[in-house]
Amino acid sequence: MILLTGGTGFVGGHVLERLHADGALVRCLVRPKAARTLDADSMGATEVVAGDLETGAGLTEALAGVETVIHLAGVTKALEREEYYDGNVRATTNLLLAMEASGARLVHVSSLSAIGPSEAANRPVDEDAEPHPLTNYGRSKLEGERLVRASRPDAVIVRPPVVYGPRDTDVFQILKLVAKGWSLRMSGRERWFSAIYVDDLAAGLVRLAASWAGAGRTYYLAHEQPVSWSGLAGCAARIMGVKLRVVRIPPVLALAVGAGAEVWAQITGRPGIVSREKIAEARCAAWTCDTQRARAELGFTAATDLEHGLAATLEWYKEAGWLSY
Repeated sequence: MILLTGGTGFVGGHVLERLHADGALVRCLVRPKAARTLDADSMGATEVVAGDLETGAGLTEALAGVETVIHLAGVTKALEREEYYDGNVRATTNLLLAMEASGARLVHVSSLSAIGPSEAANRPVDEDAEPHPLTNYGRSKLEGERLVRASRPDAVIVRPPVVYGPRDTDVFQILKLVAKGWSLRMSGRERWFSAIYVDDLAAGLVRLAASWAGAGRTYYLAHEQPVSWSGLAGCAARIMGVKLRVVRIPPVLALAVGAGAEVWAQITGRPGIVSREKIAEARCAAWTCDTQRARAELGFTAATDLEHGLAATLEWYKEAGWLSY
């Protein structure tokens, strides 16, 4: 039995589909309110247990008979610093406490944000790089990693970079602008990042959950070829047949936009993908990671390149009615 946290989210949904395709027995920990409103068809044969990682409620029941835990649940956007620590530190602490009497393996999903940016696209950070997270999200994910290592030395930690694919709502905001013929870019140098198509990430996580490979190790799961923001927009525009108009935004103005977005988020009570912290991350020259360890020790390579991944993603958005082009 595999326990999946975060199974109702973007990445978690794809992991769940992969587990079902492999015939695995899966149990999902779902917040009580969400559990009452879940569409049974969307969860397939998954066993659903109502619980709350931030309070620890339901964790003992959720862990009964479990051999492996894939811990995906977390907070990626928040209005306040404390929300990141509640969702990424307190939640992980409660899961680890509940697992103390369990022999279950743990695959803990962190983030490249826990380590921080690289110096350049051709100088990616490796798994042993000194952490220097820039944001509350990154710092909370790093603290979660440290708790995992102290409590479960044999856990596998995975740090994905940018994840994109069908059902994603974050990279979608950029693609929605491209579909309208616009590309917003920070003025100055080209900026680069590592990325992974969501099906590739799901395949990697499921592989790690199925064996003892990687016990006690940390890995970056990403496509080996970094992407530039102009390359992402240009590729999407070609696929959609859109003529692109580029608007370059000075960093000072971008920070002002981020501050304004934070005010709007407070008014609406809904955190968005734009904030001063996100702008600070976007100003960095590169967010690239080294994929050699995953390839050498796990035999893992992210097979889907940007062209094919974006094509599949954009086709899904079009069929779902999210985009029209």
